[in-house]
Amino acid sequence: MIDTHCHIDFEDYNNDRTDVIKRAKEKLDAVINSGTNLEGNQTVLNLSKENEGFIYPTFGFHPVTSQECTAEELHEAQKHLIDNINDIVAIGEVGMDFFYVKDKSLRARQKEIFTSFIEIANDYKVPLLMHVRDCEKKALNLINEYEDLPYAVFHCFSGSLKTAKRIMEHDNYYMSFSTMLCYSQRHQELIKDIPLDHVLTETDSPYLAMTKEERNEPANVVKACEKIAEIKEMDLNTVDEITTNNAKRVFNI
Repeated sequence: MIDTHCHIDFEDYNNDRTDVIKRAKEKLDAVINSGTNLEGNQTVLNLSKENEGFIYPTFGFHPVTSQECTAEELHEAQKHLIDNINDIVAIGEVGMDFFYVKDKSLRARQKEIFTSFIEIANDYKVPLLMHVRDCEKKALNLINEYEDLPYAVFHCFSGSLKTAKRIMEHDNYYMSFSTMLCYSQRHQELIKDIPLDHVLTETDSPYLAMTKEERNEPANVVKACEKIAEIKEMDLNTVDEITTNNAKRVFNI
């Protein structure tokens, strides 16, 4: 199994990061650790080098925190990304968040920044890992304008089934489902109608734990796979094999 989206670099793990990684190694084939800002991207890269062959880095610029960045800060983050383009497995998480952000001018800024990252992914032919909460349809319309994106991943997909069906028209587009499957009825209903050929699994650690008091961690992606197997009435090994192979294909690992 592979956790295709987590944040082991976050300070939530400062006291026991080694143990968290050890538990992940006991259960998983690999972990995709996603950066969210310039400083975090470098930390993600360092962690991947310390755990070569198990932790794989992506460089991102989270939409909620990046929407008010200066042109200089954006340039610096993108230069750092391009300078390390051969050491990362995807660009992300990048995107737009219309759940938290309602201001039209900030939404426009998010779209502008997101588009600039799409262009880099398209130019360098690197997979795109997207945070597009409450704007999945808009993001799909955006990326459809680019022909050289090798893969696109809708991280923690929460869109409509109608949008999911449009995503599935593209062999290289994937939707990632998290440990939210364990308690979200909406996501449970959604996964029923989405073939595993378009599915990845994730935790979004340290978020989306089973309870508000808990801290999530990559090893828990097993629970997401188990829930998919239960909902689809499939053998767990089959779910594991298909979703793992999808992840290996997307991130070339």
